[in-house]
Amino acid sequence: MAGRGLYVATLLTGLLECLGFAGVIFGWDSLVFVFKAEHYFEELCEPNAGLLGNATEQAAEDCKAQYEKFSLVFTLASSMNNFMTFPTSYIFDRFKTTVARLIAIFLYTSATLTIAFTSAGSTVLLFLAMPVLSVGGILLLLTNLQIGNLFGKHRSTIITLYNGAFDSSSAVFLIIKLLYEQGISLRASFIFLSVCSAWHVTRTFLLMPRGHIPYPLPPNYSYGRGRAHLSQERRTGILGPGQQQKPRSFWSYVFSQRFAWHLVWLSVIQLYHYLFIGTLNSLLTSLAGRDRVIVSTYTNAFAITQFFGVLCAPWNGLLMDRLRQKYQKEAKRTGCSTSMVALRSAVPSLTLTSLLCLGFIICASVPVLPLQYVTFILQVISRSFLYGGNAAFLTLAFPSEHFGKLFGLVMALSGVVSLLQFPIFTLIKGPLQNDPFYVNVMLILSTLLTFVHPFLLYWECRAQKESPPAVA
Repeated sequence: MAGRGLYVATLLTGLLECLGFAGVIFGWDSLVFVFKAEHYFEELCEPNAGLLGNATEQAAEDCKAQYEKFSLVFTLASSMNNFMTFPTSYIFDRFKTTVARLIAIFLYTSATLTIAFTSAGSTVLLFLAMPVLSVGGILLLLTNLQIGNLFGKHRSTIITLYNGAFDSSSAVFLIIKLLYEQGISLRASFIFLSVCSAWHVTRTFLLMPRGHIPYPLPPNYSYGRGRAHLSQERRTGILGPGQQQKPRSFWSYVFSQRFAWHLVWLSVIQLYHYLFIGTLNSLLTSLAGRDRVIVSTYTNAFAITQFFGVLCAPWNGLLMDRLRQKYQKEAKRTGCSTSMVALRSAVPSLTLTSLLCLGFIICASVPVLPLQYVTFILQVISRSFLYGGNAAFLTLAFPSEHFGKLFGLVMALSGVVSLLQFPIFTLIKGPLQNDPFYVNVMLILSTLLTFVHPFLLYWECRAQKESPPAVA
């Protein structure tokens, strides 16, 4: 009973950690609003010398060079959020939970302190601090995802819940924006985030294992005083009697068709999410006719919808868990392999995520300001399904011993693709003269490509249902 209480405490504190800290970088638009008020990169704006009165203010509101700098900072931060997941996953696999978390806390605290002491005269520090903040946050998430292993049949639900909390943490920058409007300085807010690292350290030593949480969970598994026996328990729990099958190499999974199409699915959908977040302030400024009050209202609305990611994401995991239980009952009658049952349960989730993204892009492409409320709702649901579904799919489609490396690699490679957001933004602002029509058409066509992934999985499951199990 005490062990179960420890599991629940670990789950709830992990949820709070992801919700309050891990993915704050994706609240970037709220922070941009504060940075503009603090005149960050404003020296790049050159008002027309012939204009009088509010010429400087208007130029700052519609300054291409300033927008490009903010977009570049976010491009680097969001790409590093992905690209550095592979080396940090290696650190997590190699050095285990405690070491990985201490590195994450060091990076996160260094970043928040750096941001706290930046000013309009030292904006170059944002190019360092924001990527470091992003890497520290994703490593905190990575160490928490294994907590799903403690809860057996609810594993996918908890993994998606944590990814949803990661998405919802972007609302933290909205809170910082609202506090700033009430007179609380940017420096005070980020110093507070830095001080919270003491809580992260305490949780690392009291509520997290030093090693990894195995899956499936061995009988009578515990951490704390039971750590000395963890290795033997893990071996007996994972290997079990009669499991003599020779394992496939890590690279054989990397070069599989299944992994390649999952990478395409994640990269395409993620690219538009990053592009939308990174350019939202510019989009709203254009649609609102440079009305600062309207831009602030819509920025707040977007940030508020992000908070509901933690409520949306578990539905994806619940869908996968329920379907897997249903298909397992069928498998007992038909003799299908458990791996195919797991894959089959992922097909509806992947398809639904692609549909949500398609609807999100179509709504965002219509230059009608009130319609953006619908865009915000579709964006948060799509994004929460994307990352929760990504992590859950990797746990279902590949062996658990390779999860950290495969998760890191797919995030890193998709991070390379996400670098395209900056040249796309430059293309819209430059040659296309602020008209994103052709870019939106290209992105809609690219999104249609993501439906290939669930389609191929469906045919793979169907083929193996009609024939003896084969390797993917």
